[in-house]
Amino acid sequence: MILVIADHDRGVLDTTSLQAVTAAKALDPQVDVLVVGDAGRAAVADLAAHGASTVHLAVGDALSDYAPQASARAAVELVQRLSPAAVLATGTPRGNEVLAHVAAILDVPFAAECVELSLSAPDHSIVRNRWGGSILEDAVVHSDLLVASFTAHAVRAEPAEGAGTVEEFTPALSPADTAVRVVDRAGEGAAGVGLAEARVIVSGGRGVGGPEGFEPIDELAELLDGAVGCSRVVTSNGWRPHNEQVGQTGTKVAPDLYIACGISGATQHIAGMRTSKTIVAINTDKDAPIMGYAHYAIVGDVNTILPALVAATRAAKE
Repeated sequence: MILVIADHDRGVLDTTSLQAVTAAKALDPQVDVLVVGDAGRAAVADLAAHGASTVHLAVGDALSDYAPQASARAAVELVQRLSPAAVLATGTPRGNEVLAHVAAILDVPFAAECVELSLSAPDHSIVRNRWGGSILEDAVVHSDLLVASFTAHAVRAEPAEGAGTVEEFTPALSPADTAVRVVDRAGEGAAGVGLAEARVIVSGGRGVGGPEGFEPIDELAELLDGAVGCSRVVTSNGWRPHNEQVGQTGTKVAPDLYIACGISGATQHIAGMRTSKTIVAINTDKDAPIMGYAHYAIVGDVNTILPALVAATRAAKE
């Protein structure tokens, strides 16, 4: 049996958790899933539709919002009761953080950002991304229990039959387990399609010149029913909010279409979008690193090309 830790935000399931369930099903037919917090009950149907045998719902007053060590304690309680061969999640910020706590509590290794796993205790074979996905590392994890995260979008979520039986429990927690937790949220998230779910992403980098350079990007994304993304330097300069950042330190995406506008292609950015089905890159530098990943490359000034794309797209939709 394999235990998967689902990642959700107040009941909204991160769809990469379904990828983790699919990956686990390829290793063992019985996949149990831990969902922390009563709000996560809304995710049970999706998890069952992708092969979850039993959903263990951890409930309690202290679990009303994200608390990484409390989530880990719930997972450890299940590990001690169920003796799974592995504890898996996808490599989201929350997924990696909770798994790191699980490994620390159990005093076992933690392998992050895996793309392939082979269970063979006490020597598990793994392949994982290193250096922002620029290389793949073959390694062996020496542990009876494998604790590992899958790189987001390394596996495509596939429907599978699962019982989806729900078993509630209240984990034993100490005050220290909830010392770090979400206690309040300020502001509202942006409306529209989120980066992680978007089928089309129009993303801008330093080459757009400034905040005003995102006006045609916003227009094109709206015309294509897509989302707006950006590179790390853009958020560092305060041109766009961090929740739009694509990359290793932002959101990892795998849309059907990724349009990179004025983005050179730093390693951390490539790590976040390289699995996109079709990549279009617009850059004045034909030798920019991102051009090597693009299916279609347009060499030219993004501030000239983007308005033309917007006009052509609008005309095609009329």
